[in-house]
Amino acid sequence: MATSARKAPAKSRTEAKGAAPATPKPASFSKQEELASYRDMLLIRRFEEKAGQLYGMGFIGGFCHLYIGQEAVVVGLKMALHEGDQMITAYRDHGHMLAMGMEPRGVMAELTGRRGGYSKGKGGSMHMFSKEKHFYGGHGIVGAQVSLGTGLAFANRYRENKNVSLTFFGDGAANQGQVYESFNMASLWKLPVIYVIENNRYAMGTSVTRSSAETDFSQRGVSFRIPGIQVDGMDVRAVKSAADLATDWARSGNGPIILEMLTYRYRGHSMSDPAKYRSKDEVQKMRSEHDPIEQVKARLLDKKWATEDELKAVDKEVRDIVADSAEFAQTDPEPDASELWTDVLL
Repeated sequence: MATSARKAPAKSRTEAKGAAPATPKPASFSKQEELASYRDMLLIRRFEEKAGQLYGMGFIGGFCHLYIGQEAVVVGLKMALHEGDQMITAYRDHGHMLAMGMEPRGVMAELTGRRGGYSKGKGGSMHMFSKEKHFYGGHGIVGAQVSLGTGLAFANRYRENKNVSLTFFGDGAANQGQVYESFNMASLWKLPVIYVIENNRYAMGTSVTRSSAETDFSQRGVSFRIPGIQVDGMDVRAVKSAADLATDWARSGNGPIILEMLTYRYRGHSMSDPAKYRSKDEVQKMRSEHDPIEQVKARLLDKKWATEDELKAVDKEVRDIVADSAEFAQTDPEPDASELWTDVLL
């Protein structure tokens, strides 16, 4: 009886695609980079605090999801982008807009539904865009932006422009079906997309340990041969280092990559969420030991790159910008009723 030829051993995923990247060490920041990241994160923090106040006063209607605590993620990633690279995210999006250079006045005015808002007062918190700044939303449907971000990457590959698409979603959205359809296409066509999973542990209010069979979200792309790494999302230097690696990976034609950002939100899922599913001690521990802004402040002071007075001056500058945006957002006229019929596809 003839014996069948022995099959060659199957190649491992690493052998088939080349060595997957390892989590890099945190970047070594210069004085200018530390100061820039401090100011950028502080702007997001103060803006979100003011947005929370305006919501409580009734100036902002609908939903409002604050980014307080997660500032290092988007600021560190933005530091690695080139002109033309795109960003798209879900509904916790104000920080992403500010990081991409969108004007605080326009963002806040959109929150209050005014003419000067980025969507002319018709989009609100979850639906703002800026083609000029390469920011493509702000999306209210859980996980929907993942397919759109993959589409942006497809356009980049088609145009051969070497741009990458940063596609953000959360630990809750990571369980949505369209995410994995997007993973399949991105890997199959080697699209230049970086999937940024902002794992703030609680999705809409349920711990990841109770809702996800695989809680290491960096491994969610394994069956699609998409490499992933976990990153300390509370350290802007770690985020920047991972962002440099990921953008180089995607720009070099290797296809998609996943960055799981281990981060934490201090507020509830939205302004209507009292966040009773976690203890106050847990939140306070994160604030006192891992706050992304306080970490940078401590380094600046420790290295004598800034004094307390100089950092207070930065805070005052940021507060003035935010106060101006809030004043504008409360006094700018509301859209005329005729705007109901503009920018609508029939």
